[in-house]
Amino acid sequence: MASETYTIPFQKITLGDLSVVGGKNASLGEMISTLTQFGIHIPDGFATTANAYRLFLKKNNLEGALTDCLSELDTKLFANLDSIAERAQRLILNAKMPDELRRSFALAYKELCDQYVREVDVAVRSSATAEDLPNASFAGQHESYLNRHGEDDVLWAVQQCYASLFEARAIKYRIDNSFEHLKVALSAGVQIMVRSDLASSGIAFTLDPQSGFRNVVAISATFGLGENIVQGTVNPDEYIVFKSTLKATKQAIISKKLGSKAKTLIYEESKTGKTTVNIDTPDEKRIRWAISDSEIEQIARWALIIEDHYKAPMDIEWAKDGITETLFIVQARPETVHSAKNPYQRTEYELTNRGEVLAKGSAVGSRIASGIARVILSSVNANKLQPGEILVTTSTNPDWDPILKKAAAIVTDKGGRTSHAAIVAREVGAVAVVGTGNATTSVQSGDLITVSCSEGAVGYIYKGKVDWKEHSIDLKAIEKPKTKAMLILGDPDKAFDLSFYPNDGIGLMRLEFIINTAIRIHPMALVKFNELTDEKAKAEIAALTANYDNKEQYFIDTLAEAVATIGAAFYPKDVIVRMSDFKTNEYANLIGGNAFEPKEENPMLGFRGASRYYNDRYREGFRLECLAMKKVREEMGLTNIKLMIPFCRTVDEGKKVIALMNEYGLYQGKDGLEIYVMAEIPSNVILAKEFAQIFDGFSIGSNDLTQLTLGLDRDSSIISELFDENNPAVKDLIASVISTAKGQGRKIGLCGQAPSDYPEFAKFLIECGIDSISYNADALLTGMENMVKA
Repeated sequence: MASETYTIPFQKITLGDLSVVGGKNASLGEMISTLTQFGIHIPDGFATTANAYRLFLKKNNLEGALTDCLSELDTKLFANLDSIAERAQRLILNAKMPDELRRSFALAYKELCDQYVREVDVAVRSSATAEDLPNASFAGQHESYLNRHGEDDVLWAVQQCYASLFEARAIKYRIDNSFEHLKVALSAGVQIMVRSDLASSGIAFTLDPQSGFRNVVAISATFGLGENIVQGTVNPDEYIVFKSTLKATKQAIISKKLGSKAKTLIYEESKTGKTTVNIDTPDEKRIRWAISDSEIEQIARWALIIEDHYKAPMDIEWAKDGITETLFIVQARPETVHSAKNPYQRTEYELTNRGEVLAKGSAVGSRIASGIARVILSSVNANKLQPGEILVTTSTNPDWDPILKKAAAIVTDKGGRTSHAAIVAREVGAVAVVGTGNATTSVQSGDLITVSCSEGAVGYIYKGKVDWKEHSIDLKAIEKPKTKAMLILGDPDKAFDLSFYPNDGIGLMRLEFIINTAIRIHPMALVKFNELTDEKAKAEIAALTANYDNKEQYFIDTLAEAVATIGAAFYPKDVIVRMSDFKTNEYANLIGGNAFEPKEENPMLGFRGASRYYNDRYREGFRLECLAMKKVREEMGLTNIKLMIPFCRTVDEGKKVIALMNEYGLYQGKDGLEIYVMAEIPSNVILAKEFAQIFDGFSIGSNDLTQLTLGLDRDSSIISELFDENNPAVKDLIASVISTAKGQGRKIGLCGQAPSDYPEFAKFLIECGIDSISYNADALLTGMENMVKA
């Protein structure tokens, strides 16, 4: 029909129409025409064409007026950018929609209404394209107009989209990217409205947006409209889904982090028409997940289909309709930041001292920056930011884009790892800490501060200039030794990033870090929650487990997700998980712990390791640990997880623990389950042959073995100089246990600092025939170098 010159139904649009309808609408049409057959729900609609936009300019004689207006722009300091943008937009908004466009747009909207047998609500979204560069993204530069209803409302929204081509940020973007203003055209996508204001919405990346790790789908979710996530107005829920086990139809959600979701963006009818308003999210909703587990996995499955179709990592927007309870994909574009980077080329940053912490939040990237803080609460005052300063603000949106390249770092009170500030920081290579909660009040304009993202998932803002060192590494160029080089790791937030390092898996994953930082509650306080007499501890536990009727399940799920994250990062390589090895004084520090831990004179040699597991004081706590590991291996399908028992004093104790693990559903040998023992007590070495009949392998704990061989307390500063793994007595025991293990056909490795500190110690281990050596991340490369030399 004739109207197709100016409008095209989405069903007839493909990626080949980029120059006609822009990237956003071409992508929507491509998905509707090719992916709905796979069950993906995508709201239908139509796109106005670039020709329609050019006709609009021509009929209103706007080319000359816009050229004259933009010629007055100060392109050095951009001091008059806002006023020029306002004039240009007024020219378009005051123009008349030509009759042929009005008829064409009205007919396309009527046909959409006829299709649904009602006058439909629609979203009208801008999709820009350039004549000479039709695939330019222009992402986030132009406006969308939601919940439009009726012919006049829709036509006015299209005209507003045209005007948004001359938003200040869009003008600056074109100048930064060398586009001629009038060679860029705009297509408006008119799409059936998804009522996510009544449900939830969010973003999905088909890689980890922090590290670029490709084998996961990272999903953010909040209640209400998705602009709150994009603009960083809320701290959303964050979910990680592992692709390999999703494809194998296992329970693939390996991480769930509850966001505060303090605001909900909804529609509101006012005297001036339909608008959006941010309301406070009720307290009872904030502690609920924004979507269910089945919905998380549904979005992830769709994301995989979309990624496979485009043959590239994708940045996807999704929404849930609160009326029909149906999920929809509303946008998809190739991810352009991490997929374009080489994850093996690294600059390592390391603080050499630390200062007073002013604020902390989610780290974006792994760098460090220092500079003068500039606290700016509105983009209206953005020009106050000078090049090289650190922007401290509540949150950012695309209006901030023209000045963000100036910032040495970005710090926000609100927002998560997929907020606008985080995404822009990655694009421009700035350091960012988002979601601090208090940076705009704890940091003063003019203060010298240091922003550090080099310490894991948590980013810190330090007072003053803090010193650091940096060096470049090509991880691909590092020579790997013949003996396995493995990592020691406890923090799941570092797992994806460290997976790019040369490694043979995880030789030691300590559960203590996860219990201490993620769970925080003594497991027996969860088992016996109703018997607790400490009301303060009880209140803290109730708050942390608010989403759980069964308090024990909180421990099982949280521990399982942390272990699964590390298991997924290094899949299918072995990840050896050491069951908990807190001492009594450390366990007592957990919430509710005092009620369950005895006071000991020497906790290092007391109630720890295997002895706890079958003792009535802790047996039920060990059950929770086992159920978490069973969930990871069986329900989540991560059979690369192997288990290890610490501080096992006697052979009989080893047998008791294995029997107890069987009782709790962990069967040695089932689906390749191997159970190792730490060789850290002289008895483990002396009776290594007997221990080898029970366990599948050994891991030498050189710290405990050294202290118990030499009879010293490694925490004592008075005799600390006597602590030495190179002592002949210690080395004799190590050589002996390696020899016995090899003779019994058992695997044996060592976890400790010595092989990286002392090249001769690495040489000694390799000459003994050890199978693997495990290092902390900061010592891995030095340790491997020592191994290669050996």
